[in-house]
Amino acid sequence: MAELDPIIHAPARLRVMSLLAAMEEAEFASVRDAAEVSDSVLSKHAAALEAAGYVVIRKGHVGKRPRTWLRLSGAGREAYAAHVAALQAIVAQSGLSLTGE
Repeated sequence: MAELDPIIHAPARLRVMSLLAAMEEAEFASVRDAAEVSDSVLSKHAAALEAAGYVVIRKGHVGKRPRTWLRLSGAGREAYAAHVAALQAIVAQSGLSLTGE
């Protein structure tokens, strides 16, 4: 059976990975708000995901205001897909349907 990825498994990191998997790139504040975490929590988890090679962090400016954008790397997309597959395999063992059927 596929194993859960301990880097992704933390709830806040799983939320971040899930949000980023649905888009090409996202601005830091948008991810923070959608994940319902503070700036410091997102910063900590984004740094851990970046260190693992799962997230790419890009910094720049919009006008004179500094901005940070996050996106999944290719390795991050693969790791997220594998993690989701492992979660689905665990749930499948219970005989419950994820579709509610």
